[in-house]
Amino acid sequence: MTDTLRLGYDARYIRVDHHDGISRFSSRIGSELHALVKDEPNISLTFLINDERQLRHLPEQVHYKLISSPTSARERQVARQVNRFGFDTVFSPMQTMGSRGKKYRLVLTVHDLIYYRHPMPPRSFAWPIRLLWRLYHLSWWPQRWLLNASDAVVAVSATTKSLIAEHHLTQRPVFVVHNAAETLPKVAPIQRTPSLVYMGSFMPYKNVETLIAAVQLLPGYTLHLLSRIHPVDRARLSKLDTNSQAVFYDGVTEEEYATALSGALCAVSASLDEGFGIPVIEAMAAGTPVVCSDIPIFKEVAGDAAIFVGAQDSVGFATAISSLESQAQFEARSSAGLRQASTFNWQKSARELLDVLIQVSAKPLR
Repeated sequence: MTDTLRLGYDARYIRVDHHDGISRFSSRIGSELHALVKDEPNISLTFLINDERQLRHLPEQVHYKLISSPTSARERQVARQVNRFGFDTVFSPMQTMGSRGKKYRLVLTVHDLIYYRHPMPPRSFAWPIRLLWRLYHLSWWPQRWLLNASDAVVAVSATTKSLIAEHHLTQRPVFVVHNAAETLPKVAPIQRTPSLVYMGSFMPYKNVETLIAAVQLLPGYTLHLLSRIHPVDRARLSKLDTNSQAVFYDGVTEEEYATALSGALCAVSASLDEGFGIPVIEAMAAGTPVVCSDIPIFKEVAGDAAIFVGAQDSVGFATAISSLESQAQFEARSSAGLRQASTFNWQKSARELLDVLIQVSAKPLR
């Protein structure tokens, strides 16, 4: 390694239309990493992109290089392109970056292992990607092969790190670099009503059916489903909404999201599995209590602030939601949520990542 630490950052997963979870992670932690090192004389940071529109989601005047798309047929050999730039270490916010023939240290990221247990790919993907997605998740060996070809692995939570160890996915060191949530726009306080907010996809493992069943047990309540939804999922869930208490928005702005949270009694999630649970943090940061499924990642993210219920227990969800009608209970959960949410932020995550990259860069090149 030279006196200047030369870092590459794979920003090719930044979407140019709208963020998904990995796109937001890529953009936000990359931007904060840039802020950390831009005045460091002994560290250089270069972003790898495949579309100049991705620069809109990064700070102005970043150093960047254009390479092929991460979904192209050239990905397996992408290291041949990256080798030209003379990096000491490259970080990718995904685990699928090609490494064959690399002449630099490589740090890959694992967000979750959800799709091994719930193999249905998102409906928004084109059919060739959906097919490859299913094939990739039929066995653990492709994941092991990719991770062991790296020099280190980043997990976005301690829960994910423990699952990597449980399934013996890599012999490389695994570090935790936490995910975080955006700060939603400030909105004028409004009177809270018996309304529930759900933000998230409608994949089967999200188990929105339990939320629909729970609100049917709460006369006068409304469940606001804010995310974009495929017509097939909307038709399926609408059939379960026998009392017409579910409102489908098919996407909202950040201002609309913040307003919905500020007027809700609580945010809800009955997910069977999660990689992190950003909507939980967003709700807590808005002072809105959270009622969610009793799964390890939510315990890690929400701490003692949320009310936890069995994922399939619609009666339990209804009971927990009703308990927040008590002003004392509401205020206690709201205050606890604000404290817990403050422990996650992108600046802290970027510092965690930089520490990992410096540590990995000090090791001999494999």
